Amino acid sequence: KKKARTTFTGRQIFELEKQFEVKKYLSLNERAKMAALLNVTETQVKIWFQNRRTKWKKQE
Repeated sequence: KKKARTTFTGRQIFELEKQFEVKKYLSLNERAKMAALLNVTETQVKIWFQNRRTKWKKQE
């Protein structure tokens, strides 16, 4: 059975986008801090960045 899709809050998206502007790739340590700050899992942060990079590359 598929896992339910994660819905990020406006604040979480704001913080993720802000970090994405600074760095397109996060280190393990940065990912862990971001996940703790936003109260989500490291995997959710990792996947969000993967998806965001794909969107960014398509726009280039």
